[in-house]
Amino acid sequence: MKWFYIDTSITDGDRRQGPYSLDEIKNFVRDGKITEETLVWHSGETNWKPWKDFPEASEPPELTEEEILKQTIETLLSSKMQQKRYAGFFVRANAFIIDNLIISIFGAIFLYLLSFAGTIDLNAITELVNQYVDNPMSGEFISKALELPGMSTFFTIFTIVQAVYFIVFHAVWGATPGKRLLHIHVETSNGERISWALSIFRFIASIVTQATLTFYGLGYLIVLVEPQKRALHDFIARTRVVHDVIEQKSSTVNSKENNKEV
Repeated sequence: MKWFYIDTSITDGDRRQGPYSLDEIKNFVRDGKITEETLVWHSGETNWKPWKDFPEASEPPELTEEEILKQTIETLLSSKMQQKRYAGFFVRANAFIIDNLIISIFGAIFLYLLSFAGTIDLNAITELVNQYVDNPMSGEFISKALELPGMSTFFTIFTIVQAVYFIVFHAVWGATPGKRLLHIHVETSNGERISWALSIFRFIASIVTQATLTFYGLGYLIVLVEPQKRALHDFIARTRVVHDVIEQKSSTVNSKENNKEV
């Protein structure tokens, strides 16, 4: 079937352009040479009529190879960004260290306040710590520390602060400051934000994981071999720690820029 159209940009002579195939006509439409009001005719038609009145005008335009390739790449990149990247042992350990440094700062401030109030003897604590450094294998450190005046109160309050820290940050933001700095967060096995109840339960479960330190820390080490990199308390609470989507997008953008440079 041969197609023709009227080129209104021609002022003199025959303005009829053609013959063309339907694909060529559609390319002209894509390029703007043919508009909805452009008169078009093909063999079998009795009269010229606007392009918009042809059934072919309502058909979606066929994509070029370049456009198909572009859409395919965008689809693959989008699919890759939606995939979960589970946080491994070392990034989780670093986040845990950061969090405990933050808690320790508040603990040190509180310790000095108790010392200033005369509730705790810092000299006695310093002497006990030096003994522990000289003999770290001694299992009497905690018991001796609790015997010092005011230390039982300090440990009780410090434990409460630690529990509130992890429970609140996980329940409200899904991540503690340490995790947020490293762009990871905790979510349920269904990919949803954890609730207050689940945050409390997960913290209690983490105490069980800490207890495995007497067995070489197996509760933590399973992260190294478990497919979703879950620790023991993640199994118990049915949670997992994953990288933030923002980081995945950033990695994708960097990858595309590097490919361009290459």
